[in-house]
Amino acid sequence: MPRGRVPAALLLPALLAAALSLAPVAYLVVRAAEGGPAAFAGVLLRVRTAELAVRSLGLAAVVTAACLVVGVSLAWLVVRTDLPGRKVWGALAALPLAVPSYVAAYTWVAAFPGVSGFWGSALVLTLCTYPYVYLPVAAALGRMDPALEEVALSLGRGRMAVVVRQLRPAAAAGGLLVAMYVLAEFGAVSIMRFDVFTTQIYTSYRAGFNRTPAAVLGLALVVITLLIVLAEGRTRGRAAYALRGSPARRRVVVRTWKAPALAWVTLVAVLAVGFPLVSILYWLVAGSSRGLDLGALVSATGATLGVSAAGAALTVALAVPVGIVAARYRGRLSRFVEQSVYVGHALPGVVIALSLVFFAVRYAYPIYQQWPLLVLAYAVLFLPAAVGAVRASVLQSPPVLEEVARSLGRSPLGAVRQVTLPLALPGVLAGAALVFLTAMKELPATILLRPTGMETLATRLWTETGAGAYAAAAPYAALLMALAAVPGFLLGRRRP
Repeated sequence: MPRGRVPAALLLPALLAAALSLAPVAYLVVRAAEGGPAAFAGVLLRVRTAELAVRSLGLAAVVTAACLVVGVSLAWLVVRTDLPGRKVWGALAALPLAVPSYVAAYTWVAAFPGVSGFWGSALVLTLCTYPYVYLPVAAALGRMDPALEEVALSLGRGRMAVVVRQLRPAAAAGGLLVAMYVLAEFGAVSIMRFDVFTTQIYTSYRAGFNRTPAAVLGLALVVITLLIVLAEGRTRGRAAYALRGSPARRRVVVRTWKAPALAWVTLVAVLAVGFPLVSILYWLVAGSSRGLDLGALVSATGATLGVSAAGAALTVALAVPVGIVAARYRGRLSRFVEQSVYVGHALPGVVIALSLVFFAVRYAYPIYQQWPLLVLAYAVLFLPAAVGAVRASVLQSPPVLEEVARSLGRSPLGAVRQVTLPLALPGVLAGAALVFLTAMKELPATILLRPTGMETLATRLWTETGAGAYAAAAPYAALLMALAAVPGFLLGRRRP
């Protein structure tokens, strides 16, 4: 990994991404300082704050561990074993990305009222977020050189020792995304009636004009996030993970016990996709006699696709330089840039939205209540999803090819454009798809930042569900899941 200076063509956009991600923290500092040191300490030292920290960290730890087990096991079965129907199971394994967590939570609570609290939240969030682990791990398995395993076997070492080592960056990146997602989750935990940092922050904002308690809790959440990111960085170590040549064209097939393997992938698919789908279909049938406002449905669909695509484009444009800097350059500056982008992902969407409103009203009023502000919010919220995918892909591309390009007269930016980016293209596309999927389902920031009169599928779904009109909400839920399922299905199908 290079130790030299980061080229300006990569450093400047990477610093811009870091500044954009840290803007909400600046907002929290300003708000928290308004109450003075006494008010700050009073909120931070409450017993309730410690309880919220334990609840949030406990939920994040349990969900992350469960997602690592589910995601890695599914990736191994789909990519490296003789599991019948691998491509179909691979596509189904990615489909939970199309199920909004608040929709999944509602379907479980409606069917089983006792499924709530900590374990209900852990179940729903695991079923909705394990693809964040499955997708990068499956990609890493598909690109892994079988010769490494053959050398290990010839030396008397186990196959899994090599596999685990090579999968560590992808699994760590996916696990980090899951932890950040859980810490920032609002909709599912609200429906499950499990109080965490995000729900308390939302309650504090709604309680009155004093924003100090919510800002202090938000800063505490930022500190927790940074500690988790630093811990993940230390697990990476200094080992090299790049392939010494072209990606492998042949696939190592490991024989497995087909009955238990099929039972496992079927169970996950039924719980994560089948159950929410059946519930939504039930409400579609139950509300079919009431008619459908087709114009509102079409308008919400167009708005959803437009802002989600714009958000994905901006997020990937910011993520590519950050991912390359994080993967190729070692130093304090590169670590600062990489760790900064994860801050926004751990903050609730309502905090991101209010911080952008704060800055837009004061410094960029023309974009206030316009779609560019909503697109910026998506970039802050979902930048880690794209950065993790890009970084993992760049790590597996040989740095020596860039050095050869430089020796042939290419500039640092030219080597990146002609060598690094083509090799990292699968990770870039995967990151774009993940952001697009997640942006379509985003709720709190969309509610606060959407232009006046604009409705998305998520906001219409939340409005109808909040009013108890589950039958009226069903068409929006069904279409949202269907649209999100298309790129999710393609992501699953393209795995080896």
